[in-house]
Amino acid sequence: MTLQWTAVAFFLYAEIVVNLILCIPFISAQRWRSVFNWRIWSWLSSYWNKCFFAMIMALIILFIDAVREVQKYSGSEPMQDAKANPNLYDHVYMKLFRAQRNLYICGFSLFLWLIMRRVVTLLNQVAVTVENSAGLQVQMDSAFKAAKKHQEDNQLLKEALLEGEKSMSATKQQLKLEAEKLAGQLKAAEDAVRKSNAEVEAMRRQAKGLAQEYDRLLTEHHQLQNLQTAEDKKDQ
Repeated sequence: MTLQWTAVAFFLYAEIVVNLILCIPFISAQRWRSVFNWRIWSWLSSYWNKCFFAMIMALIILFIDAVREVQKYSGSEPMQDAKANPNLYDHVYMKLFRAQRNLYICGFSLFLWLIMRRVVTLLNQVAVTVENSAGLQVQMDSAFKAAKKHQEDNQLLKEALLEGEKSMSATKQQLKLEAEKLAGQLKAAEDAVRKSNAEVEAMRRQAKGLAQEYDRLLTEHHQLQNLQTAEDKKDQ
């Protein structure tokens, strides 16, 4: 195996290990997001896209070269040469095996390279989604608590209104009773005033009769005095 294919093989092994580590179930997406937010990754972020596309281009070139090698050694001409010269038979199949091996190594490396980037992106998205869900859950809990508090306040307000209505009804009933009582007292007072006016009128009439009787008696008294005076003058 040449140096470039050895490097691709080690790169493939490294990709397998990294993807297996990223797929460990007990490491949460938030933990991976905190790892991805390390300062070293922010420093390397400017080179990440360039390195990613450069690696893709290199793997594509190696993949095309491996495909070319497979087609080269699986064609009819090398097989005819191998049949014509039995010493070349094992050599041609060894070359074909190496070309196919390099094709698989390069193809899986390219595939896992894309998968690893996608897994990292999905882990970040899941972490952001979980954080947003936690924030939404907190907002929902706050809204639920606020709604529950408003419901309790509305219930207390309804109870206060019912108590107010009951108190107002009792007050109205009491005022009605007091009004009826005052109306009865007013009627009794009017009857008493009417009776007093009748008594005053009777006393006024009686006083008027007494005054007339007094005037009559006084007149008779004057008349008797005049008669007495006249008789006394006659006797002298």
